[in-house]
Amino acid sequence: MKLLSIGKTITHDTLDIDSISESLLSKDTSLEAYDYIIIHGGDGTIRRVTTLIHHLPHHAKIILNPIGSFNVIAKIHKVPSLESVLTRLSKQETLPTQKHHYFSLNHEMFLFSAGNMGDLQHILLAETLRLGILKKGILKYLLSILFLLPLHLILTPFMLFSSKRFFIFTPARFIKKLGSFRGEVVAMSVNVENHYNFIELDGDIVLIKDAIFKIKPEGYIQIVVKTKKP
Repeated sequence: MKLLSIGKTITHDTLDIDSISESLLSKDTSLEAYDYIIIHGGDGTIRRVTTLIHHLPHHAKIILNPIGSFNVIAKIHKVPSLESVLTRLSKQETLPTQKHHYFSLNHEMFLFSAGNMGDLQHILLAETLRLGILKKGILKYLLSILFLLPLHLILTPFMLFSSKRFFIFTPARFIKKLGSFRGEVVAMSVNVENHYNFIELDGDIVLIKDAIFKIKPEGYIQIVVKTKKP
């Protein structure tokens, strides 16, 4: 059994673990030898790694070590601690997994959130506030919501019915579609008419150099979860 740790160097007495930084992971990386991939970081790190490994042949299951601000994906799946996962693997236990579907927006992937509405403004301001005591934790995001509240109250109704705006948030899939908001991803195109656009993807701010966004379901990753109760 082989494991690949992305974003942090870790060792174990009985497990064979290779380590690599996220910046060195590329489309030329060979993943076929690995049974598990450990991703250290938040939702943005998971998104960036998924974007790269989508193009690579592999059968690895994903172990999450959530150390970001929100860790939405880890919370959705209620992932166990990294220490407990490694302990169980060292005992050669079979680990349960859950599928997490991901989606493409042109050449980029996202796992639960994408848009150019209030989410984009919120993340941009929150990242500006990433300093001092606000550098870690969720306080910067809460302050961003507070500061932008008047703007959101005025602009949200207009953005919800604009053909150039969209916001996808799959944890709210019970709302299939409300104007330009979607809780469920279907194959779709959005013509924003500009060729340089900042888009929010899973908390990342990404520059897309296209006027037409093609969005569609793309695949899934298998995420290690806690043992299911009988």
